[in-house]
Amino acid sequence: MKTLPVLVTGGAGYIGSHTCKALAAAGFFPVSIDNLVYGHEWAVKWGPLIKGDINERDLLEHVFRTYRPVAVLHFAAFAYVGESVNSPDKYYRNNVVGTLTLLDVMLGHGCKNLIFSSTCATYGTPLTLPVTEDHEQRPINPYGWSKLMIEQIMRDYERAYNLRHVSLRYFNAAGADPDGEIGEDHDPETHLIPLAIQAALGERPYVEIYGTDYPTGDGTAVRDYIHVSDLALVHVLALEHLLSGKKSVFLNVGTGQGSSVREVIKAVESATMREVPTRESRRRAGDPPVLVAKSALAVATFG
Repeated sequence: MKTLPVLVTGGAGYIGSHTCKALAAAGFFPVSIDNLVYGHEWAVKWGPLIKGDINERDLLEHVFRTYRPVAVLHFAAFAYVGESVNSPDKYYRNNVVGTLTLLDVMLGHGCKNLIFSSTCATYGTPLTLPVTEDHEQRPINPYGWSKLMIEQIMRDYERAYNLRHVSLRYFNAAGADPDGEIGEDHDPETHLIPLAIQAALGERPYVEIYGTDYPTGDGTAVRDYIHVSDLALVHVLALEHLLSGKKSVFLNVGTGQGSSVREVIKAVESATMREVPTRESRRRAGDPPVLVAKSALAVATFG
């Protein structure tokens, strides 16, 4: 028996697919739309997959007529910081214009509940740590700007059209489904933990360490890593929050604990009992030294 339908844009991607599993376990019927540029068809296991792009208005109209979703969980976006610096047009056209198309179709079908996949990149280089939700948002790359623009669009759409929303500003998602049904598979892979594991297994010659002169304990960048299954659960809680009639909110989602690049590499070496070869390079454009969340508001909101 099908339960409450929800639309998951980017449902074939890393976080989207884990969230589809969590949604199904919570009694929802996740309908995924994904253009499969970065997602994988095999990752969609807990509901149907519609192959297409959020910029395709006719396709979105068909999906809403067919499934009548009560809410949208919006993951679909390009999300490579370095690429956004080199190709900002790609990021603004896909992330911002695509979201406008999605929102217009949602409103046309009376769907006014949105959970948005935002990012700590909207804060830019933090002035205070850990980062709270009221910290000034000053992105330092087009990816972060595209997400911040969407957050502003959501505020404006709520005032004008009563679009209710939860914006989740994640820090660094990591890990895989504990049941082994789903995991991380990016091509090209740019995420530190899988890169380090691949280097430990001899599947790549080394891990690139971008920047060893940051003002941190060991000179490498520090990030707040949250397990992807925990992050998926937060999306389910956000959905239940909106469906119960509660107010829109912007929330950080992290652990509050930072780990440096070298600490992550050492952890992989400890877990695999193998050396992880490394190569040191210059800092990448658009990378702040430290990003660590304060998630007290999410705890207070969701329990």
